[in-house]
Amino acid sequence: MSSPESSDRASADSAVSRRRFVGVAGAAGAGGLVVGATGGAVAFADDSTASGPTLAHVGSTSVPFHGKTQAGITTPAQAKAVFLGWDLEPGADRAAVAALMRRWSDAAARLTSGRPVADDDRVAADAGACSLTVTFGFGAGLFDKVGLAARRPAALKPLPPFPDDALDPARGDGDLFVQVCADDGLVTFGAVRTLQRLAKGVARIRWQMNGFARSPGATAKPMTHRNLMGQIDGTNNPKPADPKFDEKIFVTAAAGPDQGWLTGGTYVVFRRIRMLLDAWDGLDKAHQERVIGRTKDTGAPLSGGGEHSAADFGKRGPDGELVITANAHMRVAAPEFNRGSTMLRRGYSYHDGFGTDGAPDAGLLFVAWQHDPDDGFVPIQRKLARGDALSPFLRHEASGLFVIPPGCAPGGYVGQSLLEG
Repeated sequence: MSSPESSDRASADSAVSRRRFVGVAGAAGAGGLVVGATGGAVAFADDSTASGPTLAHVGSTSVPFHGKTQAGITTPAQAKAVFLGWDLEPGADRAAVAALMRRWSDAAARLTSGRPVADDDRVAADAGACSLTVTFGFGAGLFDKVGLAARRPAALKPLPPFPDDALDPARGDGDLFVQVCADDGLVTFGAVRTLQRLAKGVARIRWQMNGFARSPGATAKPMTHRNLMGQIDGTNNPKPADPKFDEKIFVTAAAGPDQGWLTGGTYVVFRRIRMLLDAWDGLDKAHQERVIGRTKDTGAPLSGGGEHSAADFGKRGPDGELVITANAHMRVAAPEFNRGSTMLRRGYSYHDGFGTDGAPDAGLLFVAWQHDPDDGFVPIQRKLARGDALSPFLRHEASGLFVIPPGCAPGGYVGQSLLEG
């Protein structure tokens, strides 16, 4: 993943815009009352601000909430992330969910531009938008609970079991999914707390996981993220400029007229993957590099070149053996060995302390976006589970699959075409 640097939106019509622009938090606008079409209402605070010092770069950077696709998908990874699964409260119906999504969307639009919501407890009052993004998704159970089972996408089905999974059902799935990312921890907390208050009586938090990445300015130049194993992670990620990026990551009109509400949306696979770091650290550097297929220092493929050089998977060493071994992680996961299967990975590291044995409870919050899990995550994970040299050093502990509706225009809300269609 590239480090979180600000950039202009490439085009108002680009479905894969990086969606980041530099603005000043506390932008002028009239406060008021926004009433949802299904009865939800949110009172917003006055936007007036006293003149004062200009926010620093990190604070003043904002990402627009509205657009054809939701922010937080192609947006460069921010420093902090909070992921939440929610269950609907008993009796919450379609109208209640629609009202909640309007409240959430209205609040997210204000918070991501650095404007407060009236019931915000002001935890992040001194900060700007800090590149805040809020991304919403629906789980399979929601469609049954609100009478929309006939409109549930065929791709939104349980993920198959994989060998060696050790999944905790209580920390996976859910009726609703929310991803909150920003370059400041107080900003993410404040946004999550606001969403929780607005959900009262309609949805409750089922699980929450917090992640982190590099902070802006922590490196001399933008660099690909390193995971907790010390490996550069994300070099081969697809880029919005790549051919067929849209059709690999986002749902297109080809999905059919019955799924028109989903055009411009996507699917996200969320997995909590614990890294068995004590075992990994017991390997020497050369062994670690063979497991991955890349050098640890630069991320270059073992076949030679730099980080972004194409791997020569046929190259052999003086001993006649493949330089990038048959079970090296980069080979097993490569699209060319998986019939072109592609995902946009946007994961975050986590560290939740140490176990009684002293081993760190740490690893990767794996987040992968794709137009269809059966053409993305599922075939790749099946292959990894069968013959990846990295698998013995990983433990999949939680999992979820959610459909991510397209973005919305000002005055609308995420999921509106489904919930009101």
